[in-house]
Amino acid sequence: QVQVVESGGGLVQTGGSLRLSCTASGLTFRDYTMAWFRQAPGKEREAVSCIDQLAYRSYYADSVKGRFTISRDNLKNTLYLQMNSLKVEDTAVYYCAVDRQRMRYRDAYSIADVAFWGQGTQVTVSS
Repeated sequence: QVQVVESGGGLVQTGGSLRLSCTASGLTFRDYTMAWFRQAPGKEREAVSCIDQLAYRSYYADSVKGRFTISRDNLKNTLYLQMNSLKVEDTAVYYCAVDRQRMRYRDAYSIADVAFWGQGTQVTVSS
């Protein structure tokens, strides 16, 4: 069975940083594009960033571009999201996501493209 587990969320002040981690098991991690989504209260889940199998290509939503960095360590089956210069509007539950199809890449994944989700990790940015 596939398990996807996020960690690293927490409470941080505006301008601070957090690093999220996601560990996926039960699949060949290195074969899949991985993505981060987030969902704020009362809002739809939205794509934040994604990264291809070998970390050659990546995508960032305009709202986080220049502040967030996605990376992965295929030897550890782990995906990361380094979040800097955090803003109140970054407050959300952040979800790790696995592409439905192995060995493909696209920018701006939708929720329909996701096969497996983590349970989410809460990020709260206070002013």
